[in-house]
Amino acid sequence: MTNTALDYLSIHQDRSAGIEALPYELVERKGEGHPDTMCDAIAERASSYYARYCMEQFGRVAHHWFDKVMIYGGEADIDYGRGELTRPYTVLFSGKGAYAFGGTPIPLPDILYQATADTLAAVTTGFIAEKHLKLQCEIVDHQGAGRGRSRYRPQTLDDLVQIGDPRLVSNDCNLLHGYAPFSRLERVVLDVEQLVNGSDFKATNPDTGWDVKVFGSRRDGRFRLIVNMPFLGARIESLDHYFARKAECSARIREFAESVVECPVDLLVNPTDRNGRPYLTALGSVADTGDVGVVGRGNRLNGLITPMRSMSIEAPAGKNPLDHTGKLYGILAHRLAAQIHQAIGVPVETHIFTSKEAPLDQPDEVVVRLRNWQRADGDEQAVTRIVRDSLRSMGDVTRELVFTGITMW
Repeated sequence: MTNTALDYLSIHQDRSAGIEALPYELVERKGEGHPDTMCDAIAERASSYYARYCMEQFGRVAHHWFDKVMIYGGEADIDYGRGELTRPYTVLFSGKGAYAFGGTPIPLPDILYQATADTLAAVTTGFIAEKHLKLQCEIVDHQGAGRGRSRYRPQTLDDLVQIGDPRLVSNDCNLLHGYAPFSRLERVVLDVEQLVNGSDFKATNPDTGWDVKVFGSRRDGRFRLIVNMPFLGARIESLDHYFARKAECSARIREFAESVVECPVDLLVNPTDRNGRPYLTALGSVADTGDVGVVGRGNRLNGLITPMRSMSIEAPAGKNPLDHTGKLYGILAHRLAAQIHQAIGVPVETHIFTSKEAPLDQPDEVVVRLRNWQRADGDEQAVTRIVRDSLRSMGDVTRELVFTGITMW
């Protein structure tokens, strides 16, 4: 272990074999049309829209938590040649937020509705908010224990939060992890889902849906992928047509996957249709037929579910972007790992622990593990500089979350 000039930072040599040396590896990704991923995206977009509204109107952000989102799937009439949503999606928001600043109303339900409609329109085909969406807002502005004045009923500018305020402290105890680089299996699982839900694939295969789930396994050097990929019932004429289209899409997926891992891939697409049940949807998601999604049940912050890695269980979507370190440090942990990997050239794990009320730029512990590290002059200084500079710029992470959006999941 190397102690550095930062009291909270320690740098370790990692002598483990590494993920690629394991005889067996498993990875999963829930695509952007999966109900759980939908909920994450809705919650995060709602937080961003709300914060932007506050910044535009008041110059500061009202405190909020939109991290308890659930989608109740609708009902659909689906068969060959048709697919219509007959009962809308219901999206439930539960959490805390301000409905007014002093005497000025904040149109919170309208903001939530727009965020939900924009998200669902981006990850389905043929979604019309007026027909297909019902919103249930259960956000409350109740006062927390021990607070003299509710932060959810702000009266003056001092009750709102300035982005990047150096006085901000962690609102909770949190433990976060990150790593870099991806393994070959992690990379192919992520890339395959992004291929199938990407604009080029959708342009050439407009009959495919968005609720794509990819499972990957590696046994030594043998790679296997299972891809669940719906088709739109209205654009599939028969079972034979379905299987023909699946074969065409499977060939493209296999070609792409094998180019990523540079070896043969055992591919299985839509295993349920082995019993003659085609995977058909109305708008492209199992949410069309009643499936339920919830924030935090899907991908981690790097877009994957990786049970054989160190993995944070935080559900950051929709959490306050100003001082919730489960969100901010979750993003930071992966960024630190990527930056340190680029600087030092070895696989990296990062672990961040913070206690409640700790200054945002001074977490309790930051641990950096470097695998196969052969110390070179300047390595410790480079790691220290990256960690210190990143923690000093947490306000920039908040600004990016609010105004630009950070791709998560």
